Amino acid sequence: VQLVESGGGLVQAGGSLRLSCAASGSIFSINAMGWYRQVPGKERELVAAISSGGSTYHADSVKGRFTISRDNAENTLYLEMNSLKPEDTAMYYCAAGYSDYVPSDYWGQGTQVTVSS
Repeated sequence: VQLVESGGGLVQAGGSLRLSCAASGSIFSINAMGWYRQVPGKERELVAAISSGGSTYHADSVKGRFTISRDNAENTLYLEMNSLKPEDTAMYYCAAGYSDYVPSDYWGQGTQVTVSS
């Protein structure tokens, strides 16, 4: 399974970005997909996840601002990020897995999101 993220960049606080993750390869057995983020010196944090059936999880820190979705026909995962804050600055990673809850078997290379104050 290969995962390729896109959509990161530099945005001012209060702005919006939409991350995309294109999945390819042996994806027929993939269940959960999600987005993690990491800043230097800190552990990777699960931001949002979505099951194959469409159930979603959003971390408290992003609830109400970020929305995860997936297009199974296009094998693409999205993260709509609104009302961005400087503390959202991080490298964002797409992940996929066989579990229906925590995606962690496959990882993308990451896309940088920087929010300026």
